[in-house]
Amino acid sequence: MALPTRGRVILETTVGEIDIELWSREAPKACRNFIALAMEGYYDGVIFHRVVPDFLVQTGDRTGTGGGGESFYGEPFEDEIHPRLKFVHRGLVGCANNGTKNSNDSQFFITLSRADELNGKHTLWGRCVGDTIFNVLKIGALELDENEKPLYPPKINRVRIVDNPFDDIIPRITAEEKRAQQRAREEAQREREEQQRRKGAKK
Repeated sequence: MALPTRGRVILETTVGEIDIELWSREAPKACRNFIALAMEGYYDGVIFHRVVPDFLVQTGDRTGTGGGGESFYGEPFEDEIHPRLKFVHRGLVGCANNGTKNSNDSQFFITLSRADELNGKHTLWGRCVGDTIFNVLKIGALELDENEKPLYPPKINRVRIVDNPFDDIIPRITAEEKRAQQRAREEAQREREEQQRRKGAKK
């Protein structure tokens, strides 16, 4: 399992940082997809919508339902199953799919223990490093509803790209632009509400 990694990101979450090394040579499509979406701010504010105790935690769906998600490529992308990469311990990061081949999008999971049943079915593209695995385990220990969703879901505040192995990615919109758009929308909404309030006061 001592393959050289290339690329590193830190998920800044509401339960602390999760430091992830990328296997960008073995799974270039999956890693490029993740980095490109992160550059666009796609994962900002996304919750961990699914927890299966002693198995995995899952995130990456902007709808928070598990039924959404989109890839940077505009369509689901194919699996990258590498013979030497196997889900043999906790802290491994893989593409979530809809149960069929080549159906990867923005959703991903992190394992909480060995998960042999995922081998050959899910693209493995990274691993948690250092003590940040304990923040993943914290998510794995949360109280859940009957649909495997945490009662108080933690969320990704933003993704910090420490080492980008793909210097040719051109985001459709940068995370900073996206945040600026969001601020502008919120400001416009506040102004509309203020105008409505003034109208109401004049009557």
